Amino acid sequence: MKAVVLDKFGSADDLHLVDLPEPKVAPGEVLIRVKAAGVNPVDWKLAAGYLDPIMETGFPLIPGWDVAGVVERVGLDSPEFAVGDEVYGYARKDWAKNGTYAELVSANVRMLARKPSSATWEQAAGVPLAGLTAYQAIKRAGVTEGDTVLVHAAAGGVGSLGVQIAAALGARVIGTASERNHDFLRSLGAEPVAYGEGLADRVRALAPEGVDAALDFVGSDEAIDVSFALARRADRVVSIAGGRVQEHGGHIIWVRPDAADLATLAELIDAGKMTIHVDKTLPLAEAAEAWRLSATGRTRGKIVLTI
Repeated sequence: MKAVVLDKFGSADDLHLVDLPEPKVAPGEVLIRVKAAGVNPVDWKLAAGYLDPIMETGFPLIPGWDVAGVVERVGLDSPEFAVGDEVYGYARKDWAKNGTYAELVSANVRMLARKPSSATWEQAAGVPLAGLTAYQAIKRAGVTEGDTVLVHAAAGGVGSLGVQIAAALGARVIGTASERNHDFLRSLGAEPVAYGEGLADRVRALAPEGVDAALDFVGSDEAIDVSFALARRADRVVSIAGGRVQEHGGHIIWVRPDAADLATLAELIDAGKMTIHVDKTLPLAEAAEAWRLSATGRTRGKIVLTI
């Protein structure tokens, strides 16, 4: 099979396309013929060695955890899926080596759900990591109908899905983004505010009594400080990156594969309550360019590789 790999920790410049043997399919797994693979900042951060203190990594490393494709083979005792099923998932194994930037990938059934029928392959591949991160952060923050929720980096891959999930739950959403993305946020159901100096005052102008929950999808000092300044309860501040959050009574989450959560996200998509904005699609051979675009931090929505 064709796959994009790194032979050692490195950068986009070290990615190259190679031929590799097909993955083995363990009990409880299926083999997926990959149609599209989502690109996430964690992909190039893992490749740079930033996660080496907490995650085992093997080489040659095939990056990527987001996948959408068709079941090609079913492993022993994997009755959840059959050959030909269209699936999507967050294929993060216990250690990093055989990722989704490839024509084939094996994944445990607990990482997968049936692909939303209304989504394209590219849209479906853009959901798992970002959508699960947003959904699990929202659950950790206890967001319910009637809440006012502050979402930082609301126009990004995680934030744009978080806005829609919170709105689907009946929450009022205030989202931070650059002014060029304000119309985009309105289309998702959020009230936009510009980040930068004076952010807390701009949010208070919309919510004078503060917010019920705050979701930090950027990890900046500004986002963390403003979240605690405005949230009525510290334990309803959730961050994906800010180390200081726990010191003040908030939570840090690290997204987990979860088939039931993926199924819920698919239901939201098929019900028309969540759309996936794919900012850029590139062929597998141009994974390096996808990483360079991702590293700018200026993409709206998702970057996806097509296979």
